[in-house]
Amino acid sequence: MHKLTPTQVIKAWSPEKSRFYDVLPLIFLAVALMLISSCKKAAEDQQYNSAPDEIGAATNGKNVIGINVVFKTTIDDASIAKLKSFGNISEVFPVINGISMRTASGNLETIRSLSFVKSASPDAERQGGPIDAVSVSDFANGLNTWNLDAVNVTDFRAGRTITQDGSGVYVGVLDTGLPDSWRQYFPEERIATQYAISFGGGGQDAGNVSTQPNKWEHDQNSHGGHVTSTIIGFNLRGTSINGVAPKATIIPVKVLNQNGSGWSSVIAQGILYMASLKEGPLSGHPVVINMSLGGSRLDPLEEAAIDYAISKGVIIVASAGNSGTAGMGYPGAYAPVISVGAAGWKGEWTVSSWWYSTDVADPTNVSDFYITGFSSRELPGQDLDVVAPGSLVVGPYQVNSGQTSYYFLGGTSMASPHVAGIVALMAQKKASLTAGEAETDLENAALPMPAGSLVVGLSNGTTTTKTWGDDATGHGFITADAAVAAVN
Repeated sequence: MHKLTPTQVIKAWSPEKSRFYDVLPLIFLAVALMLISSCKKAAEDQQYNSAPDEIGAATNGKNVIGINVVFKTTIDDASIAKLKSFGNISEVFPVINGISMRTASGNLETIRSLSFVKSASPDAERQGGPIDAVSVSDFANGLNTWNLDAVNVTDFRAGRTITQDGSGVYVGVLDTGLPDSWRQYFPEERIATQYAISFGGGGQDAGNVSTQPNKWEHDQNSHGGHVTSTIIGFNLRGTSINGVAPKATIIPVKVLNQNGSGWSSVIAQGILYMASLKEGPLSGHPVVINMSLGGSRLDPLEEAAIDYAISKGVIIVASAGNSGTAGMGYPGAYAPVISVGAAGWKGEWTVSSWWYSTDVADPTNVSDFYITGFSSRELPGQDLDVVAPGSLVVGPYQVNSGQTSYYFLGGTSMASPHVAGIVALMAQKKASLTAGEAETDLENAALPMPAGSLVVGLSNGTTTTKTWGDDATGHGFITADAAVAAVN
């Protein structure tokens, strides 16, 4: 294993601002052999923006929009015929008694009033080359970084400190897919290419939800690649970086486009796809979904798909959102989903190589951590479960084919895969673990993190004070060792 020198450090600045959803890109300079060139980049995280909430406000009754409808009972021919009188049916989701369709926006209220309709709403928007293969099968012996130390899957200079490594567990990453050069970051053994898939269309795009062969591995956004790196680790210019569950198997499911946005009907299809795998070829394995994406309201198709997948044994983890005091995003705020807020560490920027060469004190002390300003707070009726590292997490991030690069990213998109990885460790210990059991165990194992404030350093040498309330922490800061120990 290569050792990193202080000159091989990724530097970042302005950690708190982004115009995107879940990932606050931290523009940084590429240094020495670690990064290919110095560049400024307004990197990432994609939220669901608020525009879709206004789609139904038709001014002339003729605006054609995509809507999602869930039936009260089983879909029948008469009901379909009635809906066809209002527009075109785009997709039928028989296992959850739902359809997506295109119709004039002025028809929405009439469709909602139909006797067989349980709910209907506009399709909600969601935000989140030549290759050299990695020569190892996993990164279980890789270097640990501050965020892995913080959740106690590794210890400073000591490697992994937890028995579980995710073996036998499949994690579906519903995101933007992986870049062309993913084999330079991840071992082929850890990516289930036989199940990888891309879904497109939906909403106000093309209406029909369709599969797109091989598009999952041609991502130009890189959000999904960074999320994946937290779960299984990654190759950094020949240096193995550990992951939360380095021997878990990733299923890339592309549900967001090259701009990092998408529609709930497409995400519902991705969720149902993972449920079908759990019912079929993966019936003997635990299956977890990570969704580092979200939007301002819960979509009926997405809700039905989540309920269905959970009923089949799938465990779903999602980011809480990056809207701060404006409240959580969905589906993270939906109670059956395990939601994750973002925490940072007081050791940030204390030395030039802090992210891999500074020890997070053991046992974990919540007074060493803070809640980021962007991490969505819990509003009445919303369900925030736990928090995990989501500030200044290093991982692969490239937007040009074949051009490998790495970035610090911050956001609840980065926090969620920590917990998805922890759930994989829990499910390895107990293959029959249910979503409800996983959520309860995580909540019971979390370290309570009361309201407070903490002075932390910035990359320019100055300091700032982070302040948060009880609505920002859910049940507290989660660590892997405590979560696994809670599983019976």
